[in-house]
Parts: sequence; structure tokens; C-alpha cells
Amino acid sequence: MRSRLVMLLSVAIATLSVVITAGRFTLVPSKPTPVHAMLQPVLGSYLGVYEPGSQAGYRPIAEFAATAGREPNIAEYFSGWAEQFDTSFAMTLHAHGVTPFVEIDPTDASMAAIAAGDYDDYLRSYADAVADYGHPVVIGFAHEMNATWYPWGYEHVSPATFVAAWRHLVTVFRQEGADNVTWLWTVQADGKGTGPIEAWWPGAQYVTWVGVDGFYYRPSDTFNVVFGPTIAQLRTFSIKPILLAETAVGPAAGQFTKIQDLFHGIVADKTLGLVWFDVAQHDGAFHQDWRIEDSQAAAFSFKLGVRDDLASATSGGT
Repeated sequence: MRSRLVMLLSVAIATLSVVITAGRFTLVPSKPTPVHAMLQPVLGSYLGVYEPGSQAGYRPIAEFAATAGREPNIAEYFSGWAEQFDTSFAMTLHAHGVTPFVEIDPTDASMAAIAAGDYDDYLRSYADAVADYGHPVVIGFAHEMNATWYPWGYEHVSPATFVAAWRHLVTVFRQEGADNVTWLWTVQADGKGTGPIEAWWPGAQYVTWVGVDGFYYRPSDTFNVVFGPTIAQLRTFSIKPILLAETAVGPAAGQFTKIQDLFHGIVADKTLGLVWFDVAQHDGAFHQDWRIEDSQAAAFSFKLGVRDDLASATSGGT
């Protein structure tokens, strides 16, 4: 009986910490140790989605899942500079078996100042929240930096400054114990006006996966046209797994055929999968209605791709 009491007391003490105040000590509950892990790089296993408004409720993601024929396992959202990690949304996703994918956009920050450590209090706070969450998180930072449309990108910030900022951010997170982060370094698919991809590479030790953003805009677009040249460049200097981090097929491209082509390419090029940009836009060729829920042809083709191509990839089929 005494040995059992000793054992129980030992277990209780292991879950408590001691606070000493004015010569007295008080036992208080310790924070549980989070279970940390990065995502596994299983080819063809990731079906992700970006749904605007999903942080306010899971319904948009659920509607996408119903149309796709499978629950996504990654959900993307964008985090403006100085915003904190959305733990509440992350917990909602986790309850559905979905990993949060956060794109941190430093629109209101100086990349040089990030590299110099001027925002470290903010970064440490963000990293602590991610670490406390205790489940896998995918984090991207300053994506599509090889293009010109973001203030942190090509022709606005030098590659050396970008690399220094990226490395500093990753270093701060690691110092804070946020070892549950899968770091996704994402480039824009090579095209007119984009800069040399390798110049922005922060080094293999600072990247977990490589992301590529690209869309099918017109009938002539295929996987080889949209993604082929970029993937070929990436594989000259990196062997990191590749995820199509933001992609979709527009109605003008011919959705049934080209969605099939997209899924076939994911398997043939041995990538991790995709994050579908499920947004209704109506402003010319570059801003089409990308939602699969708005087109029977898109919905049917997408469901086939998930069922046949992704299932084949994860089962080891051909």
C-alpha cells in the first residue's frame, strides 16, 4: 500500500511545478508537454484548400470536402504582419484532422528590419503560440518572392535581404521550441517578369518543403507548361519535396480536361499534392471563378482526380 502511495505521489509531483513566494512554496499545475512533429513528405498525400472566410467557421471547408469527395488535410489562411497565430482556428481544423497552413505576409514590415531582429518580440510571441498549439503547422513566409507584385519580392527587395529575413525568422522559431513547423518556401511558377529562383533560396537547413504557385488560365495551359520549367529549375539545387502551394484551373482553360491534367501531373512529377485556391473571382483571365463548387464539370473532374490519382499515388500504384 505504501509503495502505491509513493508511486502516485511521484506521478502527481511530476505534473506540478513549485512556486516560491515569501518563503513559502506552492504546487501549481505545469503546462502539458506538447506533442510536436512536422508533416511527413508522402508523395501525393496532401489535398489542401484555401477558403476565404473559413476562419469564421468550418462550413466553407466542409462544402469543399463534400464536392471533392474527401476531407482536405491542409487548410490555408493568410496572416498579416503583427497578427498573432490563430490558435482557435487551428484547434477547429485539428478537430477535423486538418493541418493549418499559414502564409505570413510581411506587407507592413521591412525585410531588412526582420533580418536585423527589430521584430523579434512579435516573432517570439507568434512562435510561442505555435509551439503551445502542439500539433503540426505549415508556415510560409513572403511567398512568390521571385515575382514583382509583392513589396517583399523581385525588383523591390534584394534576394540577399530576403534570404537573411527568412533565415532569421526560422532561427527565432527554433529558438522558441516551435519544432512542429513544416517550413514551406514558395515561389511563383516561372513566367514573364519573374526573377531567377535560386537567388532566393535560403538553404536546405532552413526549408522543409518547397512550394510552387501556378494557375491554368487558358486552353494552352498544361502541367508541363505551368509547372514544368519551375520544377526543373528547383531540382537543379534542391531535393526537397514539392507541394503545389496555390493552384486552380479556370473555366477559360477547360476545367474537366485540365483538372485531370493537373492531377496526372502531380503524380507523374512525384509531388506532395496541392492546395486548391477555391475562390470565386470575376475580373479577367487572371481572376476567374476557381471554385469547384460552381461548376459540375470541375467538381466531377476534381473528384475523379482525388479518387484515382491521389489514391493511386498514396497506395504506391502507377
